[in-house]
Amino acid sequence: MPNLSKPPVTVLGLGAMGSALVEALLVAGYPTTVWNRTPDRAKPLVTKGAVHATNVSEAVAASRLVIVCLLDYKSVTDVLDTAGDALAGRVLVNLTNGTPAQARQVADRYDVDYLDGGIMAVPPMIGGPGAFLFYSGSRSAFDTNRPVLDVFGESQYVGTDSGLAALHDIGLLSGMYGMFVGVLHAFAFVGTEGVPATTFAPLLKRYIGGMLGFVDGAAEQIDKDDYTINVVSNIAMQSAGYVNLTQSTHDQGISPELLAPLGPLMARRVADGHGHEDLAGVIELLKKGKK
Repeated sequence: MPNLSKPPVTVLGLGAMGSALVEALLVAGYPTTVWNRTPDRAKPLVTKGAVHATNVSEAVAASRLVIVCLLDYKSVTDVLDTAGDALAGRVLVNLTNGTPAQARQVADRYDVDYLDGGIMAVPPMIGGPGAFLFYSGSRSAFDTNRPVLDVFGESQYVGTDSGLAALHDIGLLSGMYGMFVGVLHAFAFVGTEGVPATTFAPLLKRYIGGMLGFVDGAAEQIDKDDYTINVVSNIAMQSAGYVNLTQSTHDQGISPELLAPLGPLMARRVADGHGHEDLAGVIELLKKGKK
């Protein structure tokens, strides 16, 4: 049952993630108004205590705190543009995945106290100990509404620039997808000789876990702009060995395209006279203007 001593919250968007956010709010006792372009999505939540608004203006008017979780930022502006004056003076928390530039554009578009957010969890994790979320934008909006935000997971405020939450979000996702790429390639590679993925998985997890020290070491080298700190395996040696990864992939009859881009970058770094340095120096070639 909603706790009337708690402030009301509105959630726009009832996809898998939006519905998970509403579920967490209801469990925590927050009176919650919901809206979705497809009204049927609201029915399971209404049975659990949510109030269904028939249009965006009605939903926004129901609460000072409005949370948006939609497919993309075009969906966000398409929906919010229909709210008209109802948005004025509201706290808008946008938990839609997007880019830093998009976050800044939305922050400037509406007369609201704006927070942009990045959700570092999948829907079943919302409200649990493993979920955390980044927020950026209005500090006062974050501080005032933190009890609500903490319902979803650990809240981390990363700055007044509205784009910083998306920056952190995409940064972490980049690391995640980079790991996924390596894992999928590894499974494809050993699978060419009939090694079951489930047999190889424990070895892969053990090895990747042992390599996580690279994150801290690379971070220190990058921040100090010194890729000679604590070098164990220099990039010249790694570049020479990387040829075997791509050649073996061809030999086994699978595509190297998931791993192929790193090889030329390593070779260029060596050719530029940095063979004695660490692999982290490849980051210099990612900067615009580097040839």
